[in-house]
Amino acid sequence: MNYARMPIEIESPEQMGYENVKFNLTESSVTDMKLGDLNLNLQELIIAYGDHIGHFKLRELIAKDAGVTPEDVLLTSGAATALFIVSTTLLGKNDRILVEHPNYATNIETPRAIGAHIDFLELQFENGFSLPSVNDIEGKIKPNETKFLSVTVPNNPTGTVISRPDLDKLIALTKDKGITLLVDETYRDMTFANVLPVAASLDTHVVSVSSLSKTYGLPGIRMGWLICQDKKLMTKFLAAKEQIMICGSVVDEEIAYRYMLTRNERLPLILNEIQARFQIIKEWMNESNQYLEWVEPQGGVVCFPRIKVDVNPEEFYNVLNNKFKTFVGPGHWFEMDKKFMRIGYGWPTIEELKEGLKNITSTIEVCLKKTN
Repeated sequence: MNYARMPIEIESPEQMGYENVKFNLTESSVTDMKLGDLNLNLQELIIAYGDHIGHFKLRELIAKDAGVTPEDVLLTSGAATALFIVSTTLLGKNDRILVEHPNYATNIETPRAIGAHIDFLELQFENGFSLPSVNDIEGKIKPNETKFLSVTVPNNPTGTVISRPDLDKLIALTKDKGITLLVDETYRDMTFANVLPVAASLDTHVVSVSSLSKTYGLPGIRMGWLICQDKKLMTKFLAAKEQIMICGSVVDEEIAYRYMLTRNERLPLILNEIQARFQIIKEWMNESNQYLEWVEPQGGVVCFPRIKVDVNPEEFYNVLNNKFKTFVGPGHWFEMDKKFMRIGYGWPTIEELKEGLKNITSTIEVCLKKTN
């Protein structure tokens, strides 16, 4: 494994220090919860090794929502660990992975660290960041080399969502080619309309990955999972987990279980708050359309607009960060042109969001004056 730190982690607000970021529009989640707000009493919890697969009652809840059995669910330390397990299980050096781009960095960097070859399904701004046609995707699958196809729905950083017919086509194509389909569903519960089924519930060669970090504001308990109905593959995934960590934290899993008992009451409130914030960013984009262009997201709490006027990207981020104390996810976090930026609108307060968006517009205007 040839590990390399990712820019999205090096430059993350938690590494810079939250106290140094006045207007934080980098986050791809809702606002973090306080432990006290969960009103939990864990005094009787025994701090022992837990079930290696994970808290059974929590897996029952996840499985019920997904339409699978608890045995099809493996709990992991966040979705990132689930993605790591999948890549290290399915890929070896010089194998190939087909992954959509732009994408969450771990979906790309872990295969790179393994020494696998990465073939990209490029999501083009001019094409609404939509997936290429099935024929184009099929043409990129190399027999006996491509081990799996990886997509993220809704996509991070664009917020775009594939249709059910397109998902069905991907499932059929990968099954016909004898490769695994990995669907990162971390943002699934934040889909604005027509929520897709959990992909792993639709066929045995599909793996779904998700977590409680983004939609539910619980990244600190590091609770994710992967779902797969292929028993042999699940045994390999469990073996990987056991070699990495033996089992998950029983404290994290108990907190997650208690939270998930109230999920159905909490989720509508979360979705209403997301929509209120989405309206704010839509209005801002309409007001700023002389400077910015976007593909309107269909889910999640991020968007990926592009600066369409002639400014120096380095100067833009320098002014935005140092003069206006405002931070976004620059395009290079996703190996994209720096005129793209990921804006997270679910994490900051409403006031911080409005001010941060205003600061982006002001920064562009400052840079245009310098250019002229």
